[in-house]
Amino acid sequence: MSFHGANVLAFENRRSKEMAELVRINGGEAFIAPALIEVPIEHNTEAFAFADRLYAGYFDMVIFLTGVGARYLHRVLASRDGEDRLPQALRTVTIVVRGPKPSAVMREWQVPVVVQVPEPNTYRELLEAVKDRSEKSVALQEYGRTNHELLAGLEKQGRTVMTVPVYQWSLPVDTGPLREALQQLLAGKFDVALFTTGVQIEHFLQFAEQQGEREAAVAALRKTFIASIGPTCSEALREAGLIPVLEPSHPKMGLLVREAALRYTGGN
Repeated sequence: MSFHGANVLAFENRRSKEMAELVRINGGEAFIAPALIEVPIEHNTEAFAFADRLYAGYFDMVIFLTGVGARYLHRVLASRDGEDRLPQALRTVTIVVRGPKPSAVMREWQVPVVVQVPEPNTYRELLEAVKDRSEKSVALQEYGRTNHELLAGLEKQGRTVMTVPVYQWSLPVDTGPLREALQQLLAGKFDVALFTTGVQIEHFLQFAEQQGEREAAVAALRKTFIASIGPTCSEALREAGLIPVLEPSHPKMGLLVREAALRYTGGN
């Protein structure tokens, strides 16, 4: 089974070439329109404020949501405090990681992980994983946007939370591919739409709204076979009024493409 020559729309940025190749080897024709770029926060006063509190013993739990964010936070702080100060301080607190990527970073830094959030790694699993923990003062490394449900859940558990944003999302400088994707979508040219993060649908519809075509874009996407990489992404799609047909067995890009190709039958 494969996409059988279907036209597949995806919004991947960092791994766009890999996404296109995965679609190709699974029998599809890929159109990649990057919908976001990661923009490091310059003059990150929040990061340095977090470090000062961490070094002073203010926190008893630090939650890392992404490996990319953990590494960038380290680079920012190392510019002032040196390479070793952050890992040393983290060894004195309870470390919670949302998935395998931040876990791998902690291993590199020789920082013990106390709580590994199980798949599918949404805020719900995170809240469940820490619900019986006694730690009350928490630092939360964010991943581009604030998860208000996670914050509210941690506070409901009686915790004080400091968020530590390290990068944010922005539309690409070159929005030409997005413009072409929107035009082809409205013309009914795409059979399948693949999403690897909820920010992609938010940005695509933001761009469509700028063109006066948001409602038309949503209507057109409803006519495609929509595949989402996992529950968090699916939540963003549902908030936009879109129902994904498929989530892969594990939240991996290769499985997303392969399993979407296996499920696709020429219509949703």
